Amino acid sequence: MKSKNIVIGIRPIIESIKSNENTFDKIIIKKGLKGSLFFEMLGIIKDNNIKHQFVPIEKINKISQKNHQGVIGFKNIINTHNIEILLPSIYEKGKNPFLLIVDQVTDTRNLGAIIRVAECYGLHAVIIPEKNCAPINELTYKTSAGAINHIPICKENDLFKTVNYLKESGVNIISCSEKSNKNINEIDIKTPLCVVVGSEEKGISKQILKSSDEQVKIPLYGKIESLNVSVAAGIILYECVRQIKLSVS
Repeated sequence: MKSKNIVIGIRPIIESIKSNENTFDKIIIKKGLKGSLFFEMLGIIKDNNIKHQFVPIEKINKISQKNHQGVIGFKNIINTHNIEILLPSIYEKGKNPFLLIVDQVTDTRNLGAIIRVAECYGLHAVIIPEKNCAPINELTYKTSAGAINHIPICKENDLFKTVNYLKESGVNIISCSEKSNKNINEIDIKTPLCVVVGSEEKGISKQILKSSDEQVKIPLYGKIESLNVSVAAGIILYECVRQIKLSVS
């Protein structure tokens, strides 16, 4: 993957948005920036609902020393999907949806590794939030070992609403929490299925935990009481696949 995922300068960003040449994951703008061209760009950014953030000039200079004019845009390196469009298409193909929600994971390497695991186990999609999530960038791509090309990534504005939509659509929700009283191998896993994993620091949001059909944990026997989230995702998904395969054999 070549390092060509940024656009610098006000006019290049305006033209990229107008031509639909590039879709942007985020645009960062120097605090206090002014001028007619800047306000034209800002209006176009807002009209297209592109995530943007005002930052100190030092942060921009760390990314590029070129003539950036106080603006850098980060391109999406993949096309993301909407689960409300994707889910019906999975059902229409006669398949039981098998999905993964990644909540509050902000480490890019962890997100890439999770996507790799999900693709290896044959999941239909990985769902991530618009905000408070690691960016999908070149490092995500590299860590996923290219798996990001082979599994749909859905970006959703409100994961709690997404969970409720999935439940209304007949999908069982299993959330992974070390505070659960049940081990993953002690429950009957049912399809259609969506597994939810959260960050090691914040875990899964309380709203999603409460809405889940099951809360489970991985049994641990050592002195360290937690696993890296990508490792935990791999173990949880393996047990899900194992039970699903047994139930249809």
